[in-house]
Amino acid sequence: MKYRTLLCIGLLGMLTFTTLKSEAQLQGFHLQNEPIDISPDFSNFQNTYYLADSLVSFDPTTGKGVLKYSRYEYSTRMAFNNMLGKLNRVPANEFPTAEYAAQPELPFSVEFASPRTIRIRALSGFVAKPNENSLMLVGGQAPIDKSWKYQKTSTGHTYTSVNGKVEITNYPWHVKIYDASGKLLTSTIHQDDVELSTYTPVLPFSFVRRASDYSRSFAAAFNLSPDEKIFGCGESYQSFNKRGQKVVLWVDDANGIQNESMYKPIPFYLSSRGYGVFMHTSTPISCDFGKYWSQANTMMIGDDELDLFVFIGNPKEVLSAYTDLTGKAQMPPLWSFGFWMSRITYFSQKEGLMVADKLRANKIPTDVLHFDTGWFETDWRCDFQFSKSRFEDPKAMIAKLKENGIRTCLWQLPYFVPKNTLFPEIVEKGLFVKDGKGNLPYEDAVIDFSNPDAVKWYQSKIKGLLDLGVSAIKVDFGEAAPANGLFASGKTGFYEHNLYPLRYNKTIADITKEVTGDNIIWARSTWAGSQRYPLHWGGDPANTNSAMAATLRGGLSIGVSGFSFWSHDIGGFALKKPEDVYRRWTPFGMLTSHTRSHGTPPTEPWEYGEDFMNSFRLADEMRYKLMSYIYTQAKICSMNGWPMLRAMFVEFPNDPGSWLLDNQYMFGSDLLVAPLFEDVDSRDVYLPEGEWIDYQTGKSYSKGWNHIKAGQIPIVILVKAGTVIPHVNLAQSTQFIDWSKITLNLYGTDSGSCFVYLPGKEKPETVRIEKNKVVADPFNGEVKWKIVSVKN
Repeated sequence: MKYRTLLCIGLLGMLTFTTLKSEAQLQGFHLQNEPIDISPDFSNFQNTYYLADSLVSFDPTTGKGVLKYSRYEYSTRMAFNNMLGKLNRVPANEFPTAEYAAQPELPFSVEFASPRTIRIRALSGFVAKPNENSLMLVGGQAPIDKSWKYQKTSTGHTYTSVNGKVEITNYPWHVKIYDASGKLLTSTIHQDDVELSTYTPVLPFSFVRRASDYSRSFAAAFNLSPDEKIFGCGESYQSFNKRGQKVVLWVDDANGIQNESMYKPIPFYLSSRGYGVFMHTSTPISCDFGKYWSQANTMMIGDDELDLFVFIGNPKEVLSAYTDLTGKAQMPPLWSFGFWMSRITYFSQKEGLMVADKLRANKIPTDVLHFDTGWFETDWRCDFQFSKSRFEDPKAMIAKLKENGIRTCLWQLPYFVPKNTLFPEIVEKGLFVKDGKGNLPYEDAVIDFSNPDAVKWYQSKIKGLLDLGVSAIKVDFGEAAPANGLFASGKTGFYEHNLYPLRYNKTIADITKEVTGDNIIWARSTWAGSQRYPLHWGGDPANTNSAMAATLRGGLSIGVSGFSFWSHDIGGFALKKPEDVYRRWTPFGMLTSHTRSHGTPPTEPWEYGEDFMNSFRLADEMRYKLMSYIYTQAKICSMNGWPMLRAMFVEFPNDPGSWLLDNQYMFGSDLLVAPLFEDVDSRDVYLPEGEWIDYQTGKSYSKGWNHIKAGQIPIVILVKAGTVIPHVNLAQSTQFIDWSKITLNLYGTDSGSCFVYLPGKEKPETVRIEKNKVVADPFNGEVKWKIVSVKN
């Protein structure tokens, strides 16, 4: 959670809870930690631009060559009383003139990481560590694939695999990427492609040298096709299709979910054309996806090295290939898929136990109780110690909760105010991010996770909590690493700011795994690779219909950015939840990979009356009965790099209509979910090919647009005919589920198959049914199967 008042956290004393309003950060104010948009540097008349022109040499065995760049600068040209900017070739302006290249010839390479993964690299000058290990890549380095076949052509070079082809032309220099059928997917843009007599409409593939400091950054310009759509870039709450937008990738405390900045930017996107791109850098990025020039996709990357990975295939193939490279989400523990009860905040042991007792008394299935900012002696002042005045015996409390099937999660953050008792130790040991003089950039000490000593120190504090029996740590904040800070890695915040969440996520996830054996954190900020450390939740939504819709867009967007697991604050965070919003948001939350009610109190369902609590319980019970399906789908997603909450086109890429939808989704491979974003009881739903059966009412619908009334639970859920959905008997905690009894619901059929994954097993297994009888049981009698036929 984050509030504008927290910018002055160093001034906070003891807080009793007061509702604090969340406000969106507006870009353009030039304030501390405002997202860095580097795009103005690529249209600055003071700068020099080097346009990729021609291939000087190329070694097909290594894929390495030399690329010649032509030097340009902007000048003005007036036409019909309209002043325009145009790139013109210019001579060198350095002295001594013989010491510097006017038209530099620099390294360029095309390599391959898999039969569908192409790596394009280019340098803009000297690089001290050209093959440095990357925290974003599994194992620090990309694999090398030798399956691509080379052929020399009259105009250049080609490489071909079973999945596509790469063509490199000598002049005009292009890299063109094709699929296996020969369809051109995208191509670099050369000056000749966009040259107009009066002005330069778009900067071609190039790099800029800034006049202010001689730093260099790349503009990787690629062609966009008519009707091509772009998705991803992290947890973006703006329009799902990024075509026509400029997207700034800079980790930001977004203070909400309806503004353009992001807690979780990811330098990866997926195209409807049949490819995806990973921009392998931690510097700020500004992507112009046809915003100014509709034909051009310009990735303006702060780095002086360009490193792009291009993946060929349908969405599932692209996501699998991308997560092969950057890492797949590890499988979270079973208990994490249960309901998480939270608010900001429970202040005492007595209060926590009372809430747990009420959850059980009211039969609200629950697996986690979260203590937010109030478990310290001073609210918000993170010292990793339970308040002695309000938590008499935290170890006993945690054990009692766990005995009742409820795990404990604790909040913390990596910023330490001067009044924190840990502040002197952090400063004395130099565990903080420093400014140019070696001092604190802020009033707070921000832990430097690029410092191995700081990581060990931080993990020792977290270990103490895990040793008490705590099951999960909320990894809050992480977006404020100073852009001008100096880090122990030897780099500035220009390179470390976006890496900070990844280092932070890894630090907590590693120690949690070491102590408890579980793959679990509850984190807000991310960068590429953070998906390896599940799970992440969607920040601080308002309590409105619009915020609910934006939440789904954010979930869809991060899902096609490589994240399998994700959650959000049911009913919104900022204010007390309006009952009708909370009621409709609840089943949406229950049909997300992970489920939590959190925010301004009250959040507990009994606080909204018996009718609301009954409605909440129905949705919660539905989730727990679906736990066999959820757990199985989670394992499949973890193995393949697919999202649990997935865009329709991930499952139905050949249905043109599926690429247009941002208000419905697939929960796993088999449940189509359409939340109610207004106080209504029905809505329009788009159905792909086939017959679809309402999960609640059993009514049948055909492909295309249908107006569908929600069932008793206020949400529309559909299952395609021929599908088998495994269920378990209701339990009040996943700890108490009887996995020896599973019900298989057959929709519109008496024969079919489904995957089932049981706790403790290695992988999901296929259960096959014919004429309402199990004919292939991979568990050899461990499970007693019940068959239920659901037909209209």
